[in-house]
Amino acid sequence: MTKNLVIGIDLGGTKIYTALASLSGEIIAEVKVPTQSTLGVTGVRQNIIRTVERLTAETGLKGQVRAVGIGIPGPLNVKEGVVYQAPNLGWREVPIRQILEEALKLPVYIENDANLAAIGEHLRGAGAGVKDLIYVAVGTGIGGGLILNGQIYHGAGFGAGELGHMTIEPDGRPCNCGNKGCLETLASGNAMVQKALDLVKNGRGQSFLAAAGGEPQKISSYLIARFAAAGDKEALYVLEAAGTALGIGLANVINLLNPSLIILGGGALKVGRFYWEAMEKEASRRALQAAWRQVRIVPAGLGDRSGLFGAIALACQFETPGVSRQTS
Repeated sequence: MTKNLVIGIDLGGTKIYTALASLSGEIIAEVKVPTQSTLGVTGVRQNIIRTVERLTAETGLKGQVRAVGIGIPGPLNVKEGVVYQAPNLGWREVPIRQILEEALKLPVYIENDANLAAIGEHLRGAGAGVKDLIYVAVGTGIGGGLILNGQIYHGAGFGAGELGHMTIEPDGRPCNCGNKGCLETLASGNAMVQKALDLVKNGRGQSFLAAAGGEPQKISSYLIARFAAAGDKEALYVLEAAGTALGIGLANVINLLNPSLIILGGGALKVGRFYWEAMEKEASRRALQAAWRQVRIVPAGLGDRSGLFGAIALACQFETPGVSRQTS
């Protein structure tokens, strides 16, 4: 039987998004399930396996899959197949390629999730035809992918693009990476919730606390956004503070790399215009004006499928005759 299909997986802090696709990158079937990172590597591994088994069973195409591409948050080694650190998954030094290959009996290729989202947008989305672009994923955490001169830039140890871990506030909130005041602690979806919880602890934010049934753990970035849209001043404060922090981070990136395009993706961007407007205002204020005039900041053209299409492309690339399994 000819094996002419691949599996693409976008592994995030909150969900696993898996698709079965053709070698031309067209999606045949897809499924999303919760990541359940608190279950550890073994639990997440099992959830990944279930998504693959579900798609191949439902389509009856199990025997036609030739490779798997997976995007994983955090620094990793694409040659060795090891995740060095994935703060929002609680992983350190995890040989994920070996783990998944043993379970799935298929070749598995790994890459940083934001890098794959950058590839997806570069091939099919808002960055099609653009040689130099930065992709920034704003979700549970914050990640980034750099495409320079049409190629993913990995850095010396495959760790380039970790924009969420640039220091913005030296004595700020502790980050899961072990640092303090990272961009991720100030501008991500989790950061918005933490800012709202800080208000609640000080006796404020009562409107969205009441909407959460009086249970602080049920406050979400989307709940905050709903109140901001209705004009709630404290909700607006939360979104604008997060957007301002993101603007500072993007200004640093603009001044360093002078890109022509920055693409913003990730679930946290669904909080609405107040976050985006605060980001643009701060980025324009802090970036060097010569660089600011040359850059466009746009939303991802593929929505939450950016990383998924990148993962599919990863699997297809390595299963093309003449292309080496080892990346540079």
